[in-house]
Amino acid sequence: MLSSVITPSSGGRGGRVAVMDLGTNTFHLLIAEPDADNFFREILHEHVGVKLGEGGINEGTIKPDAYQRGMDTLVKFGQLIGQHDVMQVKAIATSAMRSAGNGQQFMDEVQQLAGITIETISGDMEAGYIYQGVIASGCLQQANSLIVDIGGGSVEFILGNQDQIIYKRSFEIGAARLMAKFHQTDPIAADKITALNQYLDEKLAPLFDAIEGQSVHGLIGSSGAFETFAELVELHKGNSFDLKQTKTYQFSGNELLYIIDTLIHSNHDERAAMPGIIPVRVDMIVVASLLTRYLMQKLTLNNVLMSSYSLKEGVLAELFGE
Repeated sequence: MLSSVITPSSGGRGGRVAVMDLGTNTFHLLIAEPDADNFFREILHEHVGVKLGEGGINEGTIKPDAYQRGMDTLVKFGQLIGQHDVMQVKAIATSAMRSAGNGQQFMDEVQQLAGITIETISGDMEAGYIYQGVIASGCLQQANSLIVDIGGGSVEFILGNQDQIIYKRSFEIGAARLMAKFHQTDPIAADKITALNQYLDEKLAPLFDAIEGQSVHGLIGSSGAFETFAELVELHKGNSFDLKQTKTYQFSGNELLYIIDTLIHSNHDERAAMPGIIPVRVDMIVVASLLTRYLMQKLTLNNVLMSSYSLKEGVLAELFGE
């Protein structure tokens, strides 16, 4: 049990910490310690495509197979934390666990089996952590940018700059939800694309109302699908791409739209054969691509950046007292 190996600390400053981002698709474990020159030094980063929302995301339940995958992963994470002299642990659960009727049962069982206390956070708090992570990547400027974080269960939008957040909100339109609702054939059918765009018009009306009249310099995609887009763009150009060495990536709008259109018109086997797409994203990347294209066209934004820092780095900043 973790309680037998963790020594409490006052905020984790100066000590080694473990952050878990327990998303709808992927569970991340990041063990790190402060670094005066580079924000943090990574000790260990594990990510497992748990697909917690598979089969039940729109029904508000964690299905048995997904439940077991999640449990097995967190028992493993607990063992790894116990091996790395960690001073403080913070496990954050987001959309799938927030909305699941058996989410509390899952968290109670994790506490019993792995000694990990999971904290479910609101979408608003999730957006705040994402902003702090993106700030730490150094890509925010004085001009306003719209940050978008496409998760499996929810999508967070933050309009802000290096000094402040102007608007933030989480919408329950994540890739797993959109895929279950619209992507039943492969390639995705044209009428489903039209229906998805109409659905986004309706669901995201509060976002467009809130940012109307605000200057928006560009779009910043935090981690997730945007990391895949960056890898595919570079591979298409014949370049190697080391995501571990990349905090931010500037897209050419035309190159990004080419990759997006390729993904939208591909089938499962074609995507699975593409180097640069991790297995958990092979199918969800289609609706993530449609959402990204929709935002670029709706807001007439051709300036798109990727930040590899997101929620877990925002939590790190909090634990390090930054």
